Amino acid sequence: MCAFCVEKRSVIDYKNVGMLRRYITERARISPRRRTGTCARHQRILSEAIKRARHIALLPYTPEHVRVTGWHG
Repeated sequence: MCAFCVEKRSVIDYKNVGMLRRYITERARISPRRRTGTCARHQRILSEAIKRARHIALLPYTPEHVRVTGWHG
C-alpha cells in the first residue's frame, strides 16, 4: 500500500529533505516503485520533488564517496 495514499497526501514538499532521503538509495538514485511501495501517481510526484530538491542543492546528485574522491568509473 502506498504510504502517501494512506495519509491522503496529494502534495509532496520538495523542502522536506528528511522524508525525501528515504526514497533515495545510498548511491543517490531514486528508488523504484517496486521497492518503495508507492503508487504510480505518487512516484511521479515524488521523483519530481527529488529532482527539484537536487536542483536547488538540498539533495545530492552523486554519492558522498564520488564527491570526495572524484572517482567516476
